[in-house]
Amino acid sequence: MKKKLTFDQEFEILKLVLDKFLWMGFGIMAYGFYVLITNQIEELVKGIAFMFAGAVILMLLSFLLLKEYEIVK
Repeated sequence: MKKKLTFDQEFEILKLVLDKFLWMGFGIMAYGFYVLITNQIEELVKGIAFMFAGAVILMLLSFLLLKEYEIVK
């Protein structure tokens, strides 16, 4: 038999997971920016690709957050 989580427990676990996605996306984008700044013109595509990958991860995070929880102003 599976244990059921309360809403607060589920939300705490979600915050931990979302925090990891945020750090991963930021880290990948920061590495891409580092590659852009330090390398020659041949490596610009690599840096741009890393920045794009980080942006995709952050957009995925936003999509999952908006899909899972209703945001009310």
